[in-house]
Amino acid sequence: MPTHEVMIEMGFSSAHALRGYQGKCENTHGHNYRVEIYVRGKQLNNIGLLIDFKDLKAATKRVVDYLDHKNINELPPFDTELNPSAEEMAGYFYREVSRDVDNERVKVYKVRVWETDTCVASYTID
Repeated sequence: MPTHEVMIEMGFSSAHALRGYQGKCENTHGHNYRVEIYVRGKQLNNIGLLIDFKDLKAATKRVVDYLDHKNINELPPFDTELNPSAEEMAGYFYREVSRDVDNERVKVYKVRVWETDTCVASYTID
């Protein structure tokens, strides 16, 4: 059976410092992040949508608003539990957005967090 896929992208600006890192990134610095949220499913709804882009954007915006123009190291769970690496942020976006959008037809399966135009980390569920 074919699979449908939908993706949205959103940007935000934040600062972070990598705890335990040996080098410049141990110091507080900023990025203009981009996050991509991918959902998939095999069945469209009664009007031919996998998910309304508006709903996926709203779920993602809730997380972006929490991180935007802040020092991520000061925000739970990045204050003590997680190091604010792009990899950990991708997992965080996955968990947070999934809570809002996953159902019997639609699942978030991949998140990509871009720190720069050439550096990206992905979190993928099989």
